[in-house]
Amino acid sequence: MSGPIKPYGGRLVNRVTDDEALTGETKVLPTIQITPRILADLYMVAVGALSPLEGFMDSATYESVLETMKLTNGLPWSIPVVLPATQQEVAEFHVGDRVALIAPDGTLAAKLDVTEIFEPDFAHEALSVYGTEDAAHPGVAALQTFGPKYVAGSIHYVYANDISGFPADNLTPAETRVRFDEAKWGTVVAFQTRNPIHRAHEYLHKCALEMVEGLLIHPLVGETKPDDLPADIRMESYRTILDLYYPKDRVLLSVLPAAMRYAGPREAIFHAIIRRNYGCTHFIVGRDHAGVGDYYGSYDAQEIFDEIDADLLGIVPLKFEHAFWCTRTGQMASNKTSPSTPEERVFLSGSEVREMLSRGERPPVEFTRPEVADILMKMY
Repeated sequence: MSGPIKPYGGRLVNRVTDDEALTGETKVLPTIQITPRILADLYMVAVGALSPLEGFMDSATYESVLETMKLTNGLPWSIPVVLPATQQEVAEFHVGDRVALIAPDGTLAAKLDVTEIFEPDFAHEALSVYGTEDAAHPGVAALQTFGPKYVAGSIHYVYANDISGFPADNLTPAETRVRFDEAKWGTVVAFQTRNPIHRAHEYLHKCALEMVEGLLIHPLVGETKPDDLPADIRMESYRTILDLYYPKDRVLLSVLPAAMRYAGPREAIFHAIIRRNYGCTHFIVGRDHAGVGDYYGSYDAQEIFDEIDADLLGIVPLKFEHAFWCTRTGQMASNKTSPSTPEERVFLSGSEVREMLSRGERPPVEFTRPEVADILMKMY
């Protein structure tokens, strides 16, 4: 496989098939109805974004991830990738059977060769992955919608429809690796976001671009919280700001059709592994990566990388402090670069900006470029 860095586990998995025997008649097979979140995981496994996984985890792997943040082969891994099913569904098949996974639109998404059916420990999973059992946490709330059984097995992905909503921008790991090769980027830094790019993000990107040859802006466009901004608005803002304020030959925009877990530190590791599979050598980790509410400390997502074997992980985290607009110097800065007092620093959170927009107030230039502010104002 081409690309500046080997895929996680050494090989880019491909579980997409056009085998007519697999895409044909499914009425004779037992079925599992999957949600948009599980469809996203299914797609990510199929295209190799979750290499070396070839399907959904068995109980030994599930327990290993919860207890040690490792796969059973010793590779670091922080979040279980599992297939929930109802009691009624699992009553229709056994280990060794093949089952049909039915997408939310009622069509066949994949077939799965069942290797195990087991009972998850939801309380243990919630505490291990999210650090809480609080049902107000969106990750814990999602767990509470799962069926009482998990089904393990390798997949054969046949779903013909785009799941991202942005087919022209949905590059697979194999495709981003080709793009990086064509651009001759030996080092590539990835940026994960579920928000519009604001001044602090831009500051991090350009600091990172001083260290590497290319930047992958990789917004997550799968399932998110209801109060997160819609993906189409975010994509419009990304295209606008990249066109006006970034070097065109050093940046690639591609979507990540994954579901958001809001698992904070553990999700930071998960996101880094995914970006290694897409061909990135570096990964930006800012303040409160993948956080929600006050469940995690501001820099927990950076500190967790110190617990992981860096050689095995194989992608370099670029850890940045909280950036702000410094009124003394008239530019973006951080504690490491600014001599200003707290009164000379302008901080705005995404939630504060959403509140401003809901009141019809324009986000200030210290927070976002005016062209992005125009897009956000138009939405609200």
